[in-house]
Amino acid sequence: MSKIKLSDHFTAGRLFRFVLPSVAMMVFISIYGVVDGFFVSNFAGKTSFASINLIMPFVMILGGVGFMVGTGGTALVSQKLGEGDEKTAKRYFTMMIMLTVILGAVLTTFGLIFTENVAVFFGATPEMLGDCVLYGRIVISFTTAFMLQNVFQSFFIAAEKPKLGLISTIMAGCTNIILDAVFVGLMGFGVAGAAFATGISECVGGIFPLIYFLRPNSSILRLTKTRLEIRPLLRACANGSSELMSSISSSVVSIIYNFQLMKYIGENGVSTFGVMMYVQFIFIAIFVGYSIGCAPVIGFNYGAQNRYELNNMLKKSLCFAAIAGVTLVALSAVLASPLAKIFVGYDAELYEQTRHAFRIFSLCFLLAGFNIFTSSFFTALGNGAISAAVSFMRTLIFQVSSILILPLIFDVDGIWMANVVAEFFAFLLSLMFLIVKRKKYGYWQKNVALPVEPESAMTNKNAD
Repeated sequence: MSKIKLSDHFTAGRLFRFVLPSVAMMVFISIYGVVDGFFVSNFAGKTSFASINLIMPFVMILGGVGFMVGTGGTALVSQKLGEGDEKTAKRYFTMMIMLTVILGAVLTTFGLIFTENVAVFFGATPEMLGDCVLYGRIVISFTTAFMLQNVFQSFFIAAEKPKLGLISTIMAGCTNIILDAVFVGLMGFGVAGAAFATGISECVGGIFPLIYFLRPNSSILRLTKTRLEIRPLLRACANGSSELMSSISSSVVSIIYNFQLMKYIGENGVSTFGVMMYVQFIFIAIFVGYSIGCAPVIGFNYGAQNRYELNNMLKKSLCFAAIAGVTLVALSAVLASPLAKIFVGYDAELYEQTRHAFRIFSLCFLLAGFNIFTSSFFTALGNGAISAAVSFMRTLIFQVSSILILPLIFDVDGIWMANVVAEFFAFLLSLMFLIVKRKKYGYWQKNVALPVEPESAMTNKNAD
């Protein structure tokens, strides 16, 4: 099977093979994140489980800066590769890694200082505060490694090495799962054990790629000697701001969810929401992984002004979002009871509440893929403003409004359906942007043809 390059023509089969490592990578990351919750819930109890879910949004906001640098930097580097300027692409790549390390050190210091204040602000009860602070400070100590892991997820694709990205993630994931079983399950270290398991696994996921790109390698990217330049760094950060906005907004939304749930249900509500978030991480990871996988291809073809392939990628991606959305909703209906049983089966009331809530909440997967891809699509095109607008409106404005308003009408069920309503309005906004900008970027145009079919495309067709 021939190596897949960014310049190739992507049939459905070739696109599937190219993005599969990214999808698997993101799903695996989500799964080993869920393992923390599983072991803490079953071996340390529901109060500890609620505690780590309460402080988790703060941890994710800090780590989300890595997604900003990774996605924004990858779009910039991919466009340079599409223009044939590999030397500049390598310099920009190096700058992004340097920036990540600097920001990681700053954010780690900030996080360690303010963990307790944040936990109190988030509404931690006296029983929850100790575990919130303990888990938060340990995990935040590994923020730089977490950010590097997030950055390299995107750059492995741009480097045409998606399988290495998957290998790196599997190594980190297996480390986390094994250490969770040892630290929490066997040795009874509780939230501290889960936190150290997560942090050590992040070191594996962040340092392995760093070593790979520091050494001579067979990819089109490697770290080189360079100095920081303000303009490309600001451009990358501005373009990737949608991913940071999405991370921050999702965390803020989680905080508001927790506030509302503590008001309407109490600690059990936070535990139920935690279970749904873990499952959502896995399902949404499919859409995020796909978007990460195809973004460098979109950026490359935009840089190369290949409108035919840009149009091809958009059509296939929207089909994927639709098919995957319907599949995940159906799967959620089947798995609602077993998943609730795995996490909170030890408490009959909590189990029934979680099962009921997830069946309502899971309808959001129907449109989530479309909205996530649209945001990523505009990031890859270099339009960070539209990408940020979609993310901001979807994850903050629409969700916050729904969380605050719907419970007044539907009581607790209004909280569970808030995400569904938010995705619907985000879908309308995303569709509007795609229609309005179609002429500027040359997609969805009639009679868009590839004037001279590249040799790689002919080779691909024979291979496929």
